[in-house]
Amino acid sequence: MTLPLFEQSDLQTAFVALRRDLIDPNGPRISTMRNYRFAILRYDPADELKLRAEVRRLSTDLIANGWVVLTINLQRLLLDRIRDRGEHWVERVIAQERLASTQEAGRGLNYLKSKLAPLIEGPEGIAADCSRIITDFTRSHPDQTDRTLALIGRAGALYPFFRSSALLRHLDGRTGNVPVVLLYPGHRVGQTGLSFMGELNSDNDYRPRIYS
Repeated sequence: MTLPLFEQSDLQTAFVALRRDLIDPNGPRISTMRNYRFAILRYDPADELKLRAEVRRLSTDLIANGWVVLTINLQRLLLDRIRDRGEHWVERVIAQERLASTQEAGRGLNYLKSKLAPLIEGPEGIAADCSRIITDFTRSHPDQTDRTLALIGRAGALYPFFRSSALLRHLDGRTGNVPVVLLYPGHRVGQTGLSFMGELNSDNDYRPRIYS
């Protein structure tokens, strides 16, 4: 057996396994559950730039082999939702957050959570935007659905207002059976637990396979 010249990092190993399961001759097998094509690729938050390099490498490889890769930027989706609220809303929220921060430690952050959570959470939050991007593509290109991958990234930009387990739960049944991989910055806890950004309490509410 020929050994690799350089030892692979955990991140590289995770991408190799993901690629192998995506291009399986019998179709993508990123999940052990039938008709549930969701997976999580976990990475250390400090490796964000390394992750982006691996995403580019995987995307280039898949595209060269006839795949379509939809890259969904959660940070951009949130900023679009904030802009849609209007300039006056943004200015008012900023002013109130500054005022609350001077009154009590943590109060400003809690105020921001109360204003941003409705834009992010629930079936009509960020999940609805992700679903729209994927389904718009599949409706326009029905012949390419079987070789399309949706990569959802930049989740770290939504910390601490976001829990990814809820995002995937709200996406279930709304992606036209396109394989969806969430790029998850955080730490693994046990076999199924994940701690978002390594800061929040571990969440065990995950059905998808975790590549890590």
